[in-house]
Amino acid sequence: MLVVNPNKVGLVFGALLGGSHFLWALLVAVGWAQPLVDFVFWIHFIKPVYLVQPFSVLTAILLIVVTTTTGYAFGFFFGLLWNWFHE
Repeated sequence: MLVVNPNKVGLVFGALLGGSHFLWALLVAVGWAQPLVDFVFWIHFIKPVYLVQPFSVLTAILLIVVTTTTGYAFGFFFGLLWNWFHE
């Protein structure tokens, strides 16, 4: 069975999760996040009740660091489990 490198799986998961949140922070910075949230709720027949806060560099950095780290940890753990179950 295929053995995976837990570090590489962690890096991929971290890049995907951190990258998607980087894009979200970018949407907030350019002012496109609120219209996007409103549209997504609208097409799901939900009245938008959430407001996107003004952009903050420190908050954006914290968001990206936390989600990247969490993604790496989950990916690494998933890689270990994959190898353990497929011995």
